[in-house]
Amino acid sequence: MASIKVLVGSVYGGSVEVAEMAAAAALKAGHQVEVTETPHSGLLDEADSLLVVTSTTGSGELPEDLLPVYQDLDSQAAKLVNKPFAVIALGDSSYGDSFCAAGKLMDEKLADLGGQQLLPLLTIDALQYFQAGDGAEDWIAAWVAKLNERG
Repeated sequence: MASIKVLVGSVYGGSVEVAEMAAAAALKAGHQVEVTETPHSGLLDEADSLLVVTSTTGSGELPEDLLPVYQDLDSQAAKLVNKPFAVIALGDSSYGDSFCAAGKLMDEKLADLGGQQLLPLLTIDALQYFQAGDGAEDWIAAWVAKLNERG
């Protein structure tokens, strides 16, 4: 089974809730999972697979806790080649072009550096889901199924 690192970028806690849901589902399937709200690029060495769960802040920026990892990814490129990853982005569609921008940035960066996307980016709109986890249940089940296929 896979060793999974869940990197969380949160502003108001919704990303943490979704990350914990995903971790619980993966643990139930027999995977090793670590959720961290203080991610750092060293975690890339320790994981078979990555899940990034992030909200967006400001005008489409990454939350402060996830920004250093994003900035350091280029120097970690070799560690990302063929590494399975997935991204869940939380946002508010009333912000227009910056809707889920942080998650889109992470998803694009991980793919550009050679990571293997397990599932398409999930965007969860706060206008549609009062509880972010409600918008993630089916996607999380599909993510765990993909992890299980890989062994």
